[in-house]
Amino acid sequence: MQATRLTLVAHASTRAQKQARFALDESVEIGWQQAALSQAQRFKRAPRVLCGPEARTRQTAALFADDALVETALRDCDFGRWQGLAIEEVQQAEPEALQAWLTDSTSAPHGGESVVQLCERVGQWLQSLEQSPGHVVAVTHPFVIRAALLHVMQCPPAMFNLIDVEPLSSTELRFNGRWRLRLETHA
Repeated sequence: MQATRLTLVAHASTRAQKQARFALDESVEIGWQQAALSQAQRFKRAPRVLCGPEARTRQTAALFADDALVETALRDCDFGRWQGLAIEEVQQAEPEALQAWLTDSTSAPHGGESVVQLCERVGQWLQSLEQSPGHVVAVTHPFVIRAALLHVMQCPPAMFNLIDVEPLSSTELRFNGRWRLRLETHA
């Protein structure tokens, strides 16, 4: 059985991240057009490159390939009516709702997707990759990467907010009968 190698790449930094906002569909802050394909030689063999449908993931994917395929399962968490708002604004307007969302992974007071729903969606997508050997680079969102890590490590959704994912960071997962987290050095 040939293994599935999955490299999850967090999209490049956005203004919403820097301002602690629930993102809208916005562009990245790097000159991605000038940097296009700058990471294409990062891997020995050309991987299949997937990305979420948002501009920030498509632009970041252009650093790795000019033919990235949009995969809707890699879309960001649906933050409902909180999209575009600063966390501080939500804290002032709906403190109980924000607290419920932060502490109860089944809660979706914003009318969007709960952490549990996000984890289920990402887990189903990971299962679909189990029969697809080869290397996949998936450019996506920190929330999606957190959900993938919980799935692979078999952690409860309550652990979701204990994981930080930095812009342009990568996480390596392998499937060969079971998913494994692989930490690599780039020295």
